[in-house]
Amino acid sequence: MDPIFHLLPDAPAPVTPYSHAVEAGPFVFVTGQLATDPDDDSIPIPEGIEAQTRKVMDNLSRVLKGCGMSFANVVFARIYLTDFNRDYAPMNAIFSSHFTDGRRPGRTTVGVTALARGGIVEIDLIAFRA
Repeated sequence: MDPIFHLLPDAPAPVTPYSHAVEAGPFVFVTGQLATDPDDDSIPIPEGIEAQTRKVMDNLSRVLKGCGMSFANVVFARIYLTDFNRDYAPMNAIFSSHFTDGRRPGRTTVGVTALARGGIVEIDLIAFRA
């Protein structure tokens, strides 16, 4: 079966040439999302880790929904933070609220020097279609 490349109308406009998600077999690989506004790309990214994490999770939810999925399908996440020590705990509180006990995805969280568009958090996901 060939991969399915999803470019979704309700998700944020890609900042470079990529698909919002690529479905390969039962796995859906969701491209890293920043805190961009999905309805108006010209709106600046919000200030602060809490606001950015909420917007990133909303953008990820839009992509998952566009693929007929939800956070319940997520099996792995990668999180990128530009200020790991400052932002890890508040980001983690918001991220964790999207998953139920007993169904938390595997995860890697790393500190990076910079993200596109001046973002301070980016998250990508791997979801599983049962």
